[in-house]
Amino acid sequence: MNNFFRKAAALVSAGAVALTGVPSVVCTEPSITAFAVDDCNDDWLHAEGSRLYDMNGNEVWLTGANWFGLNCVEGAPHYLWSADCDDLLREVSDRGINVIRFPISTERIVNWMNGESPELSSGGMQATYNPPQDEDDGNGGIIKAGTYGSINKDFVQADGKTRVDELTAFDIILGKLKKYGIKAFIDIHSPHTDNSGHNYNLWYGKAGVTTKVWIDSLVWMADRYKNDDTLLGFDLKNEPHGKGPEGDAAAKWDGSKDENNWAYAATQCAEAILDVNPNALIFVEGVEQSLSGAQAGDYWGIADRKTNSPYIGAWWGGNFRGARDNPIKPKQGTSQIVYSPHDYGPSVWDQEWFHLDKDKSGGAFDTQSLLDEYWYDTWAYINAEDIAPELIGEWGGHMNNAANLKWMALLRDYMIAHHINHTFWCLNTNSGDTGGLWASFSYNLADANDKTNGTTIVWEEDKYAMMEKALWQTASSGKYIGLDHQRPLGINGTGLSLNEFYTSYANTEGSNLDGGKKANGTPVVIDGSGTTTSTTTTVTTTTSTSTTTSTSSSTTSTTTTGPTNDPDYTPGDVNCDGEVNMADAVLVMQSIGNPDKYGKGADDGLTEQGEKNADVDGAPGITNKDALAIQKYKLGLGGPLSDLLSK
Repeated sequence: MNNFFRKAAALVSAGAVALTGVPSVVCTEPSITAFAVDDCNDDWLHAEGSRLYDMNGNEVWLTGANWFGLNCVEGAPHYLWSADCDDLLREVSDRGINVIRFPISTERIVNWMNGESPELSSGGMQATYNPPQDEDDGNGGIIKAGTYGSINKDFVQADGKTRVDELTAFDIILGKLKKYGIKAFIDIHSPHTDNSGHNYNLWYGKAGVTTKVWIDSLVWMADRYKNDDTLLGFDLKNEPHGKGPEGDAAAKWDGSKDENNWAYAATQCAEAILDVNPNALIFVEGVEQSLSGAQAGDYWGIADRKTNSPYIGAWWGGNFRGARDNPIKPKQGTSQIVYSPHDYGPSVWDQEWFHLDKDKSGGAFDTQSLLDEYWYDTWAYINAEDIAPELIGEWGGHMNNAANLKWMALLRDYMIAHHINHTFWCLNTNSGDTGGLWASFSYNLADANDKTNGTTIVWEEDKYAMMEKALWQTASSGKYIGLDHQRPLGINGTGLSLNEFYTSYANTEGSNLDGGKKANGTPVVIDGSGTTTSTTTTVTTTTSTSTTTSTSSSTTSTTTTGPTNDPDYTPGDVNCDGEVNMADAVLVMQSIGNPDKYGKGADDGLTEQGEKNADVDGAPGITNKDALAIQKYKLGLGGPLSDLLSK
């Protein structure tokens, strides 16, 4: 979906776990500046079944919105031509949006990669700096106070009027996101830079972009930002689509190695990204049509039939029927894979599944009929059968259509009840078939230096109120929950950091995900000083050769760690290379997430001794907690493995 006025008629007609993110240093509280340095790198996420978790094994929920413009000719997220970036992001964070999906073009990234990042255009961003007092211009002259005004002042160079280049601007935006506790991921919206580029079917074939160029550009981005967990991941291609009769010109999903096979291309791209940043989330969208199996001998490219069609249609990017037989399984395992369907209501295009009554009056559908007629077999089975996490990358619409309002509420409530991540389409007002969350802006240049917020932002309050129910928030106090362990979401007290939520709220009032479920067990929290805390009190003494019971005033715990009487037991050395390091934690997670490849006895998996060495957390069996114990040991945070190795 996107930019300016998309032609609705062009739309369709018809697990596991592994690697957790690991900080390289003990995190300290970052300073609040526009260019906050990522000195934590502890917010990477990973998948287990249909859920996403942080490095401590605590469940998280991505609930955000789209902000397009980097995919367009203007070269910046839209409306920075009339509003200040800080003002916009401050309100976005204060209103509980914890992640932003940024559409961008491959062509733009390639230019950046090749050192050809142009200066921001005046059409893309209004940016000036109003010096509060006279300043030396560096050339023997004086810049008089109040000369230029003040808007997006961090995006101009020292002369107060020359804008920075596009890549520098993107880095500045990431710094501002960090400042307000917001995470981000990019979406390759089209190969070429074009305000209507989303209409193009494929990830290659425009502006000199080949499949290799597409992969190389994403690898460059992944490598550049591998130490900045503000950018959590990469949506590999927006809405791969095309109808079956188009053949090679349409995206398909099957088991072939054909260039237009989206499943094969996405797997190759995911592997290349994970080679340079194993912590990045990889968002994979669906296609438009799949083969129906209506008749023997039907093939991709065969002409359509009026009856007994060889194809099953869906929204662009919404069709995951092919993933049942051909799932995305990179060589690194599936811990970073998130499936990302797009779904829209009848105001975008009046699909047949909105008409149970068949008289075209609309509105007869309900949640069960949507599941039966479209959702389940097309995309919802992935979440329902615990195959992988899902993120609805685009959903939304205008508010002036009763059937569309009904559909939005049904999808919203389904996502809440089943913990499906999502990014609403969109913040921008200029999406033709949906509108946006923002209505209008005005900026007061005259007294901007005297105001906390120079931009006056008018929101579409009815639309925001509708989607706000699906933002991650505490169940009764309504505090929005961010994805940063240290930085609260927002700056006005309406939001929490992950650590604040899991320390003070998770086991009391809980949150609105899964219909109000409270946290299971005792969430682990690593705070900024490197201290490990939890919400209950347990005293446990651990040894490698005996069972010890210690009792506190509230809890009695019996713990056995590792095999007794085994002279070869080397706690934590999972790969049996004579060292205990992060590779051992990775192998534990891989053995759980992909046992066929990394489990006991597999060629690349655990040996019998390695399985014994992996049991270090104080509980029987190999679990994610063993990997966490190894991570804590390497970070100097103590824990059961540190106790074992100190003996």
